[in-house]
Amino acid sequence: MSTSLDMPTRPQAQIRVARVAVPSPLPQLFDYRLPDDGAVVPGMRVRVPFGSSVRIGIVVDCADSASVENHRLKPIDAILDAQPVLPREALEFALWAGRYYHHPPGEVLATALPVLLRQGADAVPDQDEAFALTAAGGAVELTALARRAPRQAELLNRLRQAGGLLTADALRAIDGGRATARTLLDKGWLRLESRPAYGFVPTAEPAPPPELNPAQAAARDAVRATTGFGCHLLDGVTGSGKTEVYLELVADTVAAGRQALVLVPEIGLTPQLLQRFSRRFQVPMVAFHSGLTDRERLNAWLAARDGQAAIVIGTRSAIFTPLARPGLIVVDEEHDLSFKQQDGFRYNARDLAVARGSRLGIPVVLGSATPSLETLYNVERRGYSHLRLPQRAGGAQMPRTQILDIRGKPLYGGLSEALLARMREHLDQGGQVLAFLNRRGFAPALFCHACAWVGTCSRCDARLTLHQRERRLRCHHCGHERPPPPACPSCRSSELRALGQGTERLEQELQARFPDHGLVRIDRDSTRRKGAMEKLLASAHSGEGRILIGTQMLAKGHHLPDVTLVAIVDADQGLFGTDFRATERLAQQIVQVAGRAGRAERPGEVVIQTHHPDHPLLHTLLRDGYAALARELLDERRQLALPPYASLALLRAEATAAEAPLAFLEEARQQAAALALPGVELLGPIPAPMERRAGRYRAHLLLQAARRPSLQQLLERWVPKLGSLKSGRRVRWSLDVDPMEML
Repeated sequence: MSTSLDMPTRPQAQIRVARVAVPSPLPQLFDYRLPDDGAVVPGMRVRVPFGSSVRIGIVVDCADSASVENHRLKPIDAILDAQPVLPREALEFALWAGRYYHHPPGEVLATALPVLLRQGADAVPDQDEAFALTAAGGAVELTALARRAPRQAELLNRLRQAGGLLTADALRAIDGGRATARTLLDKGWLRLESRPAYGFVPTAEPAPPPELNPAQAAARDAVRATTGFGCHLLDGVTGSGKTEVYLELVADTVAAGRQALVLVPEIGLTPQLLQRFSRRFQVPMVAFHSGLTDRERLNAWLAARDGQAAIVIGTRSAIFTPLARPGLIVVDEEHDLSFKQQDGFRYNARDLAVARGSRLGIPVVLGSATPSLETLYNVERRGYSHLRLPQRAGGAQMPRTQILDIRGKPLYGGLSEALLARMREHLDQGGQVLAFLNRRGFAPALFCHACAWVGTCSRCDARLTLHQRERRLRCHHCGHERPPPPACPSCRSSELRALGQGTERLEQELQARFPDHGLVRIDRDSTRRKGAMEKLLASAHSGEGRILIGTQMLAKGHHLPDVTLVAIVDADQGLFGTDFRATERLAQQIVQVAGRAGRAERPGEVVIQTHHPDHPLLHTLLRDGYAALARELLDERRQLALPPYASLALLRAEATAAEAPLAFLEEARQQAAALALPGVELLGPIPAPMERRAGRYRAHLLLQAARRPSLQQLLERWVPKLGSLKSGRRVRWSLDVDPMEML
């Protein structure tokens, strides 16, 4: 029943068959017979029988004949939309992405839709009460009114700035707004309307934009000069004002009547960026993040699709959001691993942003203080423009950095005496201290001093992390947890010790050392509850928390002007990683977290604790900067024929028995070798670096090619055959094109 994904235009009168993408792991479309009185076009949803179930699918193509015999053709149960719910551009883009990543079209299109639309809900937004300015209200002279009724004058002024309309929610954010609006209704200066619940319009007085420095202005002007598609790397040191450049470009886009899509790597950055945008623009905007209900997400999605939202801000899945009038795509912190989906449909939102910008013919801006090696390669080889912001904005200076050799030194919760002294000095001077440790929990291992027993996960090849506050041993890979034993399970000794440092232990030590200073810990454990991240960041910004402890969640893009000291507690974690990208990621992490220091008037300092003070990565990074280190790493990658000088695809398999994944991958390797495509190398199969995870054994087969077209050509011929392999019935397998992690 499989068909091509091509979408020819056919006369509607001939349409009798719909080719439907049904959410399933099968890499094909399915033919269904249209009802006699029904007609569909691509992008509409239909309810169809599928096996013993009923599912919601998306029509991809229409034809006057089927690819199967008529008696086998099942009818569509119901056509759910009068018009395409997914516009043609968004539909074709999602299908193209599915072909590139070789993922089933039904699952790809499900990713592109809000949950409620996948479940068959009507594609109609909620209705909001709104107050609209009448002609009489627009003619009121505000200066005279302000003398006798200042609140009425202020509200009328707000309405004029907001284009003559404020929602009930917006009014609630204004002191006395509802009561004042009722008064204006009685005077006939406002009228009450019902409007779709599309996003929100900021209610605060728009802040005037700051004057850009010459480098910022040059970057803005370079993007402004772009006609049609162009990809621009905005390479600016931390604190250089990249967001101000984004804001200027978004302002241009909105002024031209078009929409801007802004992607951020982490949910925690979305409210912060939304606040920056709401202070600048008086236009409807929407944000996609985990704090939204399914109904709110649908409203936001419809606002973007219908062109009601001028600005769309979101994490990686927002790349599939349909836009009525696309004008600009921005990817903030483009180097961040969070843009890569690591399960299911394994797409990279940064790469798709460039592809979508090219298809739409609009500019794309990739921003970072530590650009990925792939993007730097594309600057050299593919014509991306390189826009540099070499200095911090507003006169702030880059922090001075010191390597602290802790070999043979006593450590207290992972902190040396020298580092503790620097912390005390900065705190005494009124500064804020940020202690960075990219390891949550209390300690990464529970160890028996008598017999060397170590607490390990029963389902993974991994140690259990001790979370002392909750009195739990927890696996950070599969989520398995249990209480710590009262005595060693092996020798019954009571000498159980917590080895290593996590953010909980760091918090305990710093609370004991600095009891008079407020402390804020930001990691995945402390931010699990809804709204926790916002509250913790508010404590950090208000100065209530003088000592900040965090993982990489705190290192990404946060502006903390009072931080004068950044302490990288353990720089050794990434120095000897098995992944070929480990060095690049460690360098990016160090630069990003160091960039939180000295972003305002006070000078900043960065202290890096390490047992390897002579490591060449640290010396190159501190002496010559990230750009020099990136050039060295690119040269290494070129010599080793690794990305970005090669293209990779990783076939993963897993099963409850250790031999099954290797057997499947060996059969898959033989099948790929039989296709005899030159230029593609097959490596493996081998067990995964962590072979057992969540009770399943895992193995890898890596495909490597010097040219991406060669790899894609092989995958196109090979992947459809994998489902028919006999050994495949005993495993779960997945394909990762352009993998970013090899675990």
